[in-house]
Amino acid sequence: MTTLMPAWIIAPVVLPLLSAALLLLVSEKRRRLRSLINVVATAAGLVVAALLLREVDTGGVGVYLASNWEAPFGIVLVADRLSALMLVLVGLVSTGAALYAEAQWSRAGAYFHPLFQMQLLGLNGAFLTGDLFNLFVFFEVLLAASYGLQLHGSGWLRVRSGMHYIAVNLLASSLLLIGLAVLYGVMGTLSMADLANKVPLVPASDRGLLHASAAILAVAFLIKAAVWPLNAWLVPAYTAASAPAAALFVLMTKVGFYVILRLWTLLFSSDAGASADFGSGVLLAGGLLTLAFGTIGLLASIRLERIAAFSVVVTSGTLMASLGMHSTALVAAALFYLASATLSASVLFLMVELVKRTRAGAKAQRFEQDTTPEEDDNLDDEQLPLIGRVYPISIALLGLAFMAAALLVAGLPPLSGFLAKVALLSAAVGGEGGVSSYAWILIALLLLSSAFSTIALARAGIRHFWSMGGRVAPQLRAAEGGAVVLIIVASGLLTVFAEPVVRYTAAAAASLQTPPLYVQAVLQARARPGYATPPGEGAATP
Repeated sequence: MTTLMPAWIIAPVVLPLLSAALLLLVSEKRRRLRSLINVVATAAGLVVAALLLREVDTGGVGVYLASNWEAPFGIVLVADRLSALMLVLVGLVSTGAALYAEAQWSRAGAYFHPLFQMQLLGLNGAFLTGDLFNLFVFFEVLLAASYGLQLHGSGWLRVRSGMHYIAVNLLASSLLLIGLAVLYGVMGTLSMADLANKVPLVPASDRGLLHASAAILAVAFLIKAAVWPLNAWLVPAYTAASAPAAALFVLMTKVGFYVILRLWTLLFSSDAGASADFGSGVLLAGGLLTLAFGTIGLLASIRLERIAAFSVVVTSGTLMASLGMHSTALVAAALFYLASATLSASVLFLMVELVKRTRAGAKAQRFEQDTTPEEDDNLDDEQLPLIGRVYPISIALLGLAFMAAALLVAGLPPLSGFLAKVALLSAAVGGEGGVSSYAWILIALLLLSSAFSTIALARAGIRHFWSMGGRVAPQLRAAEGGAVVLIIVASGLLTVFAEPVVRYTAAAAASLQTPPLYVQAVLQARARPGYATPPGEGAATP
């Protein structure tokens, strides 16, 4: 591990914080400068995340001691394969959303750019923090920013759904704080690594309180992960938000899953004594029910934005069910699926507005062409020639992008969505001791979700492209097209380099099933002499 590792770990938190502060100092009138700062800072975060991923893949777990105080007393940021993967996804999606927003949405209201950067600060901090109280702090930062982004652009639909979204998340935050208070009262610490060491030592008289605090925390995180029946807020909120905000919000449900995955594998592993595998049945049942709910929602959806929102619900259910199955191979496949599904849902949200322009005849450019049929022409229902019909480049490119997004969301070949579904199905049938009844239910729901996604997206494609006959040419801005292309290209690279990515996710899943690797890396990290005095020790000498 290089000596630059601590700088790489703190950079995803410091960079958006400084960018938000700088954006507040730049006048609203200097829109180009603000846009440039926002896009450059977001792209720089992606570069840092990629470097960090390479470092942890070769060097193991990295730890940054804030203020040079050792764990469990000081604040620590921890980077391992899982957190680095999440940071790269944040960088990819946020860069695409930032590019898209510069076409028009960044000018639809005040303080869009600072709110955008504060959202990234909360997301990156939540994926890197090593203690639960700072997780709560970063949660509040990203939620506060998301409230502003949810309402960005005004409108009655955004206000109504935004109020519901805020109320539900305030309830979840209250539960999170209550759960942390009970957990601290029982354990005397909120450091994840320290908690993992102490859970097996909890006396039987206090174990009930430990499980109660874990249950309260789980409810808070399951709300944020959009697990049924706690996910009624998601579809109205995401469909009402602006396109770049909705694309960014796809990451927020992944925060809930990430925290549950991290805490469940650390605190309730097979080494946790009487608390081993606590709550796994709830995760499995909740995941399967969420997957079923999202699958039905896909089939019932007509509007493209609702299809995108229910695809997020399907992803949450798939991830939770995979976690509850007690299979390292299934968790590894789920992490690959997580990467593919996050990119596919994000690009679909970005395309909602662009696809709708094909039907907005009043705002679109209509083009003229010679439609006089020749003697031997094949004619359509409107007696217009089928062969030789001219389509504008915007329709052609948008149609191709929609096809790619549909393949990704539905899990059809040859893109990464198909590979992810195959990996999940292979892991589900390849478990030790045969295929359980729950595994068969998961397999059936995965296949149904793909089939229903295909039906819903084909129906949307017919509605927006085929039924219009290509006679409405939408106006596509370079920034909007660049954002869509960026995420689709990233999904294509995920397909081409699927083998090394699968090896990476397998290594990440294996490390998650070995909590001592994480615990030892955090608790054995030593302060640098001459910078600060750890609690209980004398003054350090230079």
